[in-house]
Amino acid sequence: MTKLVEKLMVALALALFVQVAPAAEEPPALKAAAGPQKEQLRKLVAAAVKEGELSYWDVVLQPKTASIAIEAFRKHYGLPASFKVNYSLARSADLVTRVNQELQADRVTMDVVAIALLPFAHEKVKGGHIMRYDSPQYAAYRGVFEKGLGKEGYFAFNGAYLFVPMWDSSKLKFKGTSWKDLIGAVPEGRMSMGDAGNSVTYLATYMGLKTVLGVDYFKKVATMKPTFLVRSEQIANQIVTGQDQFAFSGMPTRAYQFNQRGAKLQFLLPKEGVVLLPQAIFILAKAPHPSAAKLWIDFILSEAGQKILVENEALISGRAGFVSPIPDYAPPIEKLNVIKIDWEKITADDQNKAKAEWLSIFKP
Repeated sequence: MTKLVEKLMVALALALFVQVAPAAEEPPALKAAAGPQKEQLRKLVAAAVKEGELSYWDVVLQPKTASIAIEAFRKHYGLPASFKVNYSLARSADLVTRVNQELQADRVTMDVVAIALLPFAHEKVKGGHIMRYDSPQYAAYRGVFEKGLGKEGYFAFNGAYLFVPMWDSSKLKFKGTSWKDLIGAVPEGRMSMGDAGNSVTYLATYMGLKTVLGVDYFKKVATMKPTFLVRSEQIANQIVTGQDQFAFSGMPTRAYQFNQRGAKLQFLLPKEGVVLLPQAIFILAKAPHPSAAKLWIDFILSEAGQKILVENEALISGRAGFVSPIPDYAPPIEKLNVIKIDWEKITADDQNKAKAEWLSIFKP
């Protein structure tokens, strides 16, 4: 009888604690919500806690940035320390392969995917493989949808990046303003280039640049005998070490990160324009943890989430009204001369033809 009384007393104490718990103890996300939206969010958080984990794949975010975002994500929604975010960083081509394999096998293990390949995202929407989710954050991404850089109800982008000319200003004095100024800027074999034969994002960049520069321009680039790399970190590192003098496909994100460690990397936004690569972020239709996936999307697209990604990765935000803390590396989209591309109309056949053309020019 005594044990029963003790159990009843403990249960009563817990019930009283829950009832009198002050509103101030609510996590930031719930504090900011009101009315019906607050109750909906509370239910979504409870469902995510029950799911217990989330699988997120990306092609840009470095592990350190992911860790910062994951910790902030937990705090934002008041998720327990036991809640796991399983983060994976992959090459674009490898991630495309992984998604396709999981879909074909009908065994989806990924919840959220972020990849700078809009034709791929549009293809998956048409195939019914991306979950319809009207994130409350989408209201801040109307401009993105209007410019064809996302698809309302399916995906916005967590950040966009570029591949542009880059060099070490302490080793090379380059004063060019145009893509054409790269020709002959350094001796043969001393320039790296993104391998479009093994990367869908470098291929997309080639397809966009070709519309304003023409194929003959790339034939001139080929005479410089560039070396071909895939990882943007390696491209930056080989400039810093002096192995390469110049990068055709440098990434401002890496310039920012290496310069924070003392490097002197500089990059050019050529006057002819740049190819903007928005990282479409979406939930797979058969995601095993859909509630947690929705919360992740909402957080990453929020003001707080965007601040983390821009400050740590120098990604370009598509969020309306967002003020970049590092405009020299991640300028507002409005200040960029973006080469217009109708991403939704680009087919797999178009990409295969462009890849064959690139390979015929460079023969890596």
